[in-house]
Amino acid sequence: MAFSVIIPARYQSSRLPGKPLMDIAGTSMLQRVYQQACKSDAQKVYIATDHSDILAHANDFCDHVVMTSKIHPTGTDRLQEVVQTLALPDAHIIVNVQGDEPLIPPQLINQVAANLAQHPQAAIATLAEPITDPKQVFDPNAVKLVRNLANMAMYFSRAPLPWDRNWQGDTPNGTQRLAAGEVYLRHIGLYAYRVGLLHRYVTWPQAVNEALESLEQLRALHHGELIHVDVAPSGMPAGVDTLEDLENMRAFLANDESLANL
Repeated sequence: MAFSVIIPARYQSSRLPGKPLMDIAGTSMLQRVYQQACKSDAQKVYIATDHSDILAHANDFCDHVVMTSKIHPTGTDRLQEVVQTLALPDAHIIVNVQGDEPLIPPQLINQVAANLAQHPQAAIATLAEPITDPKQVFDPNAVKLVRNLANMAMYFSRAPLPWDRNWQGDTPNGTQRLAAGEVYLRHIGLYAYRVGLLHRYVTWPQAVNEALESLEQLRALHHGELIHVDVAPSGMPAGVDTLEDLENMRAFLANDESLANL
């Protein structure tokens, strides 16, 4: 199975501008993500950026850095520019690894790529993990999903999904319990795409539910594309979205020498 990894690394972030360049235990966040991706089975690992400072930094350790436009409306549009620039064939598999996941397990990258390769009817593959805390079901920052018996996504939402009619009210309380089994799943934002899907995606207008939920994957579902969803065996370590996340990551790696020296 052949696949490549693309790591988008934008400079602007509403909560933490310039975060790909920020130091974590002596190594930039972007380089840590790149090092983890290189431990996967990917043929090549690309970094895609829209900023000259990130370009200069990435060129110090990565041989495959692609400069992209600053004005892409979504991350998927940025990926499409990269695969078009590289002239990758439609059947080639791309795994999108976010540039703020410095502890991403390489086995999850392999897992999502293999799942897409094994399901030719799907255009996208992604991962999820079971939710065990009712508060997370009600957290709009935790994206929930439902899938069918073929492990294809039926819907993604920031709202509680599915809704248990026995719950009292629309917020969690001490008496609410989750149904047994993998009923409630939190989406992990790791995607594998076929290149052809990326070319189709950028031709479609934004779907109404995509805009309401602010979830790009709903555009693909709206247009009838299949998204395979597998459960990650060990979940996904926390990423870095805020300054607090960054400080927590620095403290975590400072206390774990084996990880700090990755």
